[in-house]
Amino acid sequence: MGLLPLLLLSFLALSNAEVSRMMGVNYGQLGDNLLSPSESINLVKTLQATRVKIYDANPEILKALSGTPLQVSVMVPNEIISNISSNQSAADEWVRSKILPFYPKTRIRILLVGNEILSEYSNKQLWYDLVPAMRRVKRSLKTHNIVNVKVGTPLAMDALQTSFPPSNATFRSDIAGTVMRPLLQFLNRTKSFYFADVYPYFVWAANPKTIELEYALLKRTGITYADPGSGLTYTNLLDQQLDALLAAMTRVGFGSVRVAIAETGWPNAGDIDQIGANIYNAATYNRNLAKKMAEDPPLGTPARPGRAIPTFVFSLYNENKKPGPGTERHWGLFYPNGSRVYEVDLTGRRPDTDYGPLPVPLNDEPYKGKIWCVAKAGKRVNASDLASALSYACGQGNGTCDAIQRGKECYEPNSLVSHASYAFSSYWLQFRSVGGNCYFGGLAVQTTNDPGYGSCKYPAVKLTD
Repeated sequence: MGLLPLLLLSFLALSNAEVSRMMGVNYGQLGDNLLSPSESINLVKTLQATRVKIYDANPEILKALSGTPLQVSVMVPNEIISNISSNQSAADEWVRSKILPFYPKTRIRILLVGNEILSEYSNKQLWYDLVPAMRRVKRSLKTHNIVNVKVGTPLAMDALQTSFPPSNATFRSDIAGTVMRPLLQFLNRTKSFYFADVYPYFVWAANPKTIELEYALLKRTGITYADPGSGLTYTNLLDQQLDALLAAMTRVGFGSVRVAIAETGWPNAGDIDQIGANIYNAATYNRNLAKKMAEDPPLGTPARPGRAIPTFVFSLYNENKKPGPGTERHWGLFYPNGSRVYEVDLTGRRPDTDYGPLPVPLNDEPYKGKIWCVAKAGKRVNASDLASALSYACGQGNGTCDAIQRGKECYEPNSLVSHASYAFSSYWLQFRSVGGNCYFGGLAVQTTNDPGYGSCKYPAVKLTD
């Protein structure tokens, strides 16, 4: 064999090894108490991450990343996609103003157009504007001779209509031909990645009786699942989810497009009614994930063995301004003050015996009993915000706030906190089954202590299994 082929093979082997070890972290900014960008980037380095993904093109963060070896993923916000899709000048201006001031000193390598666009049903036009916008952004990069930046878009797993068994997976019928096929065609042509947000936690939490926790946590305990369609055997839930994507991609003619994990992780805390969200499980999942992705040669998945999967862990911080249930604010590897929630080495080389003990998990079984949703009290609660939340809750549903009307059984004490607590509990009971949560802009909290008194009975969510 000549020198050139040998050099080429060495380069390919090195590239594959590098990709397989290139764990990154998502740096979200939905918190009002986070450290500065420069301090945050230092935290990323302590994780031994080699990539960082942000959800915009924040100039302070991109400046803090300048001159570092970290590879960077930036994002075009959802709200400008439609404009860019039909306006090359708008795409050119975004690249000129957001990318060029920092490139190449900041090692921008991925440009994501939008975030989970296909999960947004309130403006379906975005679905059809997505690929045209990606094409225009790619053209803008080429105009500026930027050829080493991949263009993609991160999609949640709800892009799939069916996912079990993995070999039977398909994309949703409303997007398979109109969106997914042209998207995958673009990714294939540009040699980019299908960027997937993949969370075994949510699948397990919805099915804790039928899916073993150890299987979801990537533990090598001998638990397996055999796909009856493909004959492939699975040892963890993450591989099942990834291979479901591959099957769906194959069905629309693009099974060879590479896959990257744009987000994955495990929550370190959550609400009372959220099973398995604890530090022990979060640390276990992310440590096992790092070890899996660090294998050399790469493990890949049963349907695509030996292929490296670039992966970004979610997330750098617990972000206190993320809306939704409690888990949304507890995915971080760090608390906002920079202290670690738990130790993790994203190179995957640190043995488990080198880590200290973790808190014993207390919520791996579903909570059984009553839960109320009450207003937070204290000096930090803004009365005007609480009044607005009370008004919103009372305006929803049927008879949500009848009991706190003048002369009714829960009118007294006639206080904002008392009335809001009743309204929040009443609202949550009515709407929990369709996605309603006990948050109200951070003004509400779950409790197992009955706030009722005398003849005033607060509505409660009762969990039995």
